[in-house]
Amino acid sequence: MAIAKAERLMNLALCLLGTRRPLSKRELRDSIEAYVEAFGPGNGATGSDDSFNRMFERDKDDLRELGLVIETVESLEGEIGYLARRDSNRLPPITLDAEEAAALGVAAKVWQQARLAGAASGALQKLRAAGLPEDVDPYGPHGALEPRIPVHEAAFEPLMLACRDRRPVVFDYRKATAAQPEQRHVEPWALECWRGHWYLAGWDRDRGAERVFRLSRITGKVRSRGGRYSAPVPDVVTVRETVAGWAGEIADRSARIRLRSGAGYPLRAKATAVRELGDGWDELDIPYGHGLDAWLVEFGPDVVVLEPAELRADVVDRLRAVAKG
Repeated sequence: MAIAKAERLMNLALCLLGTRRPLSKRELRDSIEAYVEAFGPGNGATGSDDSFNRMFERDKDDLRELGLVIETVESLEGEIGYLARRDSNRLPPITLDAEEAAALGVAAKVWQQARLAGAASGALQKLRAAGLPEDVDPYGPHGALEPRIPVHEAAFEPLMLACRDRRPVVFDYRKATAAQPEQRHVEPWALECWRGHWYLAGWDRDRGAERVFRLSRITGKVRSRGGRYSAPVPDVVTVRETVAGWAGEIADRSARIRLRSGAGYPLRAKATAVRELGDGWDELDIPYGHGLDAWLVEFGPDVVVLEPAELRADVVDRLRAVAKG
């Protein structure tokens, strides 16, 4: 049925684009095979005429929703006709400089591991067909460093659609310090990628506050819920700042740690001061923001938190949660 409808809409669009004068419903009904097969010729029974009129109006609305400009013209005899003028349905020339073409190439390659890969590739093909010069390679300027943002989490696509449609969701979420997941009711705002991990920013209905969730900690399926959002959605900049803060990118304090010599080079790159302690250990001052405890846990026995005390306690809690499985 979906293929039949697509073919019917395509034939209707071609008829409207190909005519030089307005065509009446009767002429369109007799010209398009799908209409003839379903309802017979234009002089059919009243019942078939009513069914055809309803289908035709739906098809016309669908084409207009897809962007086709359809004009309704009344003749001197009072008959209504339809046509789609080519000049009204012709896109302006698409001109892209090398940087714009490269940006589109990056956007297409970012989604290679998601189900959006087909749509992204199709978009580039349409740009080629619309006039993007063949000598402009969207991937060329970035050949040495190929940008990819991996999307392995099953929750990514349903959450992306929920953000787009402004639709509340429910999912089970396992905190790093918890052995079992718990259910969360969330109004999703946006998805952001930081340090190779995807995060969801949104409004946690149970806690009555904004929260950020790491997608890799969502267990089970993401379920949609009806109803409208109960909290206002902030602008994009605010969402990104929220994600950055929860992902540890915004630091407002300093922490002091011991780091085994020859280990933890990412921590050393972030350090504001490094002091040799001897016996195979160094002391580092590093920026301290939300998420630092989760990052330090990744280095295992090579890191010992000296201060502040709350950071040390958070790291210990995470290590105990890992030990419990």
